[in-house]
Amino acid sequence: MSGAPTAEVYRIDWLPGTDVLHGVCHCGAEHAAEDPVELWQWMLAHPTGHHPADHRKEMT
Repeated sequence: MSGAPTAEVYRIDWLPGTDVLHGVCHCGAEHAAEDPVELWQWMLAHPTGHHPADHRKEMT
């Protein structure tokens, strides 16, 4: 279907046994943080803070 909207998928997983949340942006970039607000701000600030060509895991 041409012209159909494309969904952007954001995923946040909790790393069991830790206080760390692991987020994956729709572009494939990854980030980990203990603060859920920090993680969502990072994701929703796309592309500030991460770039689609850079799929390295960023640990804070």
